Order: sequence, then C-alpha cells, then structure tokens
Amino acid sequence: MQPGLSLEENLSRLGAVPLAFSPGTGWRYSLGLDVLGGILEKLEGRSLAEIVREKLTAPLGLTDADFVVRDTARLAQAYADGDPEPVPMTDGMRVPIFDTTACFAPSRILDAKSYPSGGAGMVGTASDILRFLETIRTGGAPILDPRTVETMAADHVGTQAETQGPGWGFGYGWAVLLDPAMTGTPQARGTLQWGGAYGHNWFIDRTNGLSVVALTNTAFEGMAGAFPSEIRNAVYG
Repeated sequence: MQPGLSLEENLSRLGAVPLAFSPGTGWRYSLGLDVLGGILEKLEGRSLAEIVREKLTAPLGLTDADFVVRDTARLAQAYADGDPEPVPMTDGMRVPIFDTTACFAPSRILDAKSYPSGGAGMVGTASDILRFLETIRTGGAPILDPRTVETMAADHVGTQAETQGPGWGFGYGWAVLLDPAMTGTPQARGTLQWGGAYGHNWFIDRTNGLSVVALTNTAFEGMAGAFPSEIRNAVYG
C-alpha cells in the first residue's frame, strides 16, 4: 500500500503468497477486494478509478469520493492512537491492532502513481458516505438493482466470521448482524456494518431506518475502540 506502488506489483506480491486453504473450503477476511479491483480493470480495459466514477460516484453525485485528492487544503490530518491523546500519523508508523500492528502511509493518497485499491484507498466526506449508505438502505437505485442489494446484504459465511464480534456474519461487502443477543447491540438483525483502518465506522439498520457514519481520522479507536459503540448506543438511546 506504500505510495507509488502499482496495481501490477501489488497483485504480483499477493499472488506470491501461499493460500491459507484451498478455495471453497474456508473463509477469511483478506485482500481479495484488491484482486477483484484488478479483475475489473482487465475486464473493462480501464482503471478502477474510472469504473468507480462512472458506475458509483457520478450517478450519486459524490463530488469528493475518489482515489485522488483534488483540494489538499481540505484533507484532514490522520492520527494514531496515543497516550494520553492521539498523535499525528506519519509514513511508516506502526499502530497496534488486536494481536498485531498495521503500517500506515498517509502520503499515499497524495501520490498519483499509487494504485486504486479495490478494498481501500479512497478519500471522501461523511456526507458522501452517508449518501451511499442511504442508497443501499433504500434499495440501491440508481447504482444497484434491489435484488443485488438483497444478495449483498445476506450472510454468506455464518457467525464464525465474527468480524465485528460474536453474532456477526459476513455478506458481499460488509458484516451482517445475525444474532443481536450474542453481541449485546441494540441494532436489529440484518444490520450491515463496517469500519476503516484510518478511523471510521458506519452501519445501516434497515429495520429501524437508520444509516449512521462517523469519521474520526484516528486509528484504530475510531474503527474498533469504545467510540463506535458509544456513538451507536447514543443513536439508539
């Protein structure tokens, strides 16, 4: 993910890593979306950025959501978890997450040669993301057929996924809440939820008519710390 890394080099690196298991015999959250981005480029004969603009951001009028920054003065500072307060993030900084660390490169978004990542790498605003979430919540038009949304919103893994904790499965693009009682959440069964490493978190509760997004620009508290749960509980409270 470092600045200037090409899509070809990224896919070559991924292809050199041994499989964790034979295809179809297991499931694990991975960098597979980057591979899908590469497949889309081959199928369409153009960059993933162009595909996303035509099929997603332009139809929804998302003026800031892109793989490049048009106005760097509006780009928020990224922070890493710190004690007693967050610290500004720099290239190469490693931030603890679960039982490992993640290496960040905030300048990547400023390098036009950085490949468009299928699983990450875009910038945008809270209002852009909320418009996308509301599009999904209300059926997908004009970017997706309602039947496609229903397929994406269905669980395809089971509670063993646990990407958001006990009771969560996984659909096509996000975690799917299967058993609210297991996780103690006020969200309804079928809620869709995910977060991002730079410190954002969102969910769509279609049963209760809610789309909620919070962008903190702080890794990883804004994604997996106490903050997302407190925002969620405040919304339902």
